[in-house]
Amino acid sequence: MIEIFQYDFMVRALIAALLVGLAAPAVGTFIVQRRLALLGDGIGHVALTGVALGFLTGTAPVLTAVLVSILGAVAIELVRARGRTTGDVALALLFYGGIAGGVMLIGLAPGGSNATLTSYLFGSISSVTTEDVWVIAVLAAFVLGVVATFGRELFVLCQDEEVAKVNGLPVRFLSLLVAVTAALTVVIAMRVVGLLLVSALMVVPVATSQQLTRGFRTTMALAMVLGVVATVGGLTSAFYASVAPGAAIVLLALAGFVLALGAGRLLRRSRAREAAP
Repeated sequence: MIEIFQYDFMVRALIAALLVGLAAPAVGTFIVQRRLALLGDGIGHVALTGVALGFLTGTAPVLTAVLVSILGAVAIELVRARGRTTGDVALALLFYGGIAGGVMLIGLAPGGSNATLTSYLFGSISSVTTEDVWVIAVLAAFVLGVVATFGRELFVLCQDEEVAKVNGLPVRFLSLLVAVTAALTVVIAMRVVGLLLVSALMVVPVATSQQLTRGFRTTMALAMVLGVVATVGGLTSAFYASVAPGAAIVLLALAGFVLALGAGRLLRRSRAREAAP
């Protein structure tokens, strides 16, 4: 196990995985509560267009992915809020337009190839640079800062939008804040998990935690722990098994969900027996 730290690229990837494991479930908790579990997928497809735009213009793909992802997230939130179409249709438009735009632009970019596209779609531990780690750290700090600062207000919003309005909360601002932090989380995770699988890391640890906990804060805290276990454990497994890191991370997270599902049922049965006269 210690030999994994002898490789600089693995040290960088593990640091990135740790940050991703903390940030993704933290934001995912609010997304799951708002019943927008597929939002990460939609933004991930839009981020692919941003990555390709970076290669086409010769700028940093991560930065262009941030800008395009934020624009896409804001657009879908505005469409959803105004009720011109359903959230599902808006997400579908992001899916199709994002993936098509990314494939087309990467083909036009100098030196663009399917291999380049694949590394962002499914993650690539060997391509995580020191600059990537710094960008991921800054974005993760911002995301976790938003969760810590606006956690209570976001909780009320996600539980009931009408109640949030009655309590005088800035619903439009908070809704956009959730969308923007989700977009940043997608960009944070794309180098480790991949754009096609990032949504799973935002949703599965939360769903797993919900099987074992009741309170919102407890659910988020456990989801973040499970996210770190999944990312670091999956990345380590991918290194030794020579498989795609994103797939290993998501499969490990899913395995945890299956175990938690069984454990949750046992806990509920035990509580029911104790409550019975």
